[in-house]
Amino acid sequence: MDLGISGRVAVITGGDSGMGYASAEYLLREGVKVVLSDLKEKELGEAAARLAALGPVKFCQADLSSDAGARKLRDFAEQAFGETPTILVNAAGVTGATGDFLEIDDEGWMSTIQADLMAAVRMARAFIPGMRTQKWGRIVFFTSEDAVQPYVEELPYCAAKAGLMNLTKGLSKAYGPDGVLVNSVAPAFVASPMTDAMMEKRAGELGVSFDEAIESFLEEKRPGIVVKRRGRVEEVASAVAFLCSEQASFITGENLRVDGGAVLTMAS
Repeated sequence: MDLGISGRVAVITGGDSGMGYASAEYLLREGVKVVLSDLKEKELGEAAARLAALGPVKFCQADLSSDAGARKLRDFAEQAFGETPTILVNAAGVTGATGDFLEIDDEGWMSTIQADLMAAVRMARAFIPGMRTQKWGRIVFFTSEDAVQPYVEELPYCAAKAGLMNLTKGLSKAYGPDGVLVNSVAPAFVASPMTDAMMEKRAGELGVSFDEAIESFLEEKRPGIVVKRRGRVEEVASAVAFLCSEQASFITGENLRVDGGAVLTMAS
């Protein structure tokens, strides 16, 4: 299937590993020029070097905890290929503060919201004006099953992702008339550095192997995942590439679950 986006410029946050990296792979194969961003320059450079065989790729270290970081990334992306970026994939995020609600302080809440919601706000604010000028844009945010199915030990993350899902819908209404389509993908328990760390911690706490930790987590914590395994990054990346494409030109404001059935209700 020709996705109709060859030659466009995409910016991918959280692009040095996991689902962001896989999204870069898929877009590069479609002829898209890619700018990767994350916090660690060394890892970014290594990721870009691995991807270079697939197509044009640049990288820019950026801290998205401020407007200045988002503007820095926008300016770099515009200069990197001499074109306005019209695809934004916001894959960066953290699990953030976890534990008993009564024991998570304001700092834990705010640091999680800064990383999982406000960074996306800043990126949209930086990149939407250029997309409006081009009268074409695609934004894909990463939400989570947690946005609609909260887990009590991860409430800051859940609340931030719910806010991001609402932001997706709001931006789709505001800028759809300008040709800017805004959607989100909602992965659940995908094999990535984030869930690897979770399972390594669980294995240590339970005194079991890594694979046994995954198996017990699925049974006890994620019974809705009917396929009984972790997702693969490429399964998420293919959904991202589709939402960035001309094939998805009548889809906006949607939250596409890539979750193996994790969410137990009909709510989006």
